[in-house]
Amino acid sequence: MIQPTTISFLKKLAKNNNKPWFDVNKAAYQDARADFAAFIDQLIAVHGKSDPQIAHLTAKDCMFRINRDIRFSKDKSPYKKNFAASINRGGKKSVYAGYYFHLEPGNSFTGGGIWMPMPAETQKIRQEIDYCWADFKKIIGTPKFKSTYGDLTTDEPGITLSNVPRGYEKDNPAAAYLKLKSWIAMQPVTDAELTSKDLVKKITKTFAVIQPLLYFINGAVGDGD
Repeated sequence: MIQPTTISFLKKLAKNNNKPWFDVNKAAYQDARADFAAFIDQLIAVHGKSDPQIAHLTAKDCMFRINRDIRFSKDKSPYKKNFAASINRGGKKSVYAGYYFHLEPGNSFTGGGIWMPMPAETQKIRQEIDYCWADFKKIIGTPKFKSTYGDLTTDEPGITLSNVPRGYEKDNPAAAYLKLKSWIAMQPVTDAELTSKDLVKKITKTFAVIQPLLYFINGAVGDGD
């Protein structure tokens, strides 16, 4: 479970997103971050038994910084309103698909996939989906995947092309997935679930459901880190 004090800190940060407030509340931030890190280590310990490719990771390998990159953003808020971790083979900066947990009061979610891969990896993933459409369709069409995620995410801004990419026919049965620029699936997590003792169990169940998709994507990406 996530400690209520961690959720409280993030709520306060969302209302006081400025450096003077953050500096005064630095100790509370460090406690909240340590709580989130401990939870990520729990997820790795539990799901690592089913996925040995992540078993060696620690929270430090997976967690993102709280500071925002504001250089090219109109929003100059210096801090993110969330804690997040990408638990994937090679760590958060690798080219591979992985599991994801996003902690943000009112907007928490779990799931995974691969977000905006580089052109070389994008091409490999599309090619694999085209070549192995039956296998891909089977993975995202299982009752567990449907009940957990519904489908891959298509409604995020900029996540899909307007047309089928060059080299593929418009009537390709996999067209909707070939047009994607990210291959991710997400399930919301309520604030009440965040403080439940069953949170690790809930999230690792969603990880188990998405694991075949991650292996499919990473098989396409290959061993080039």
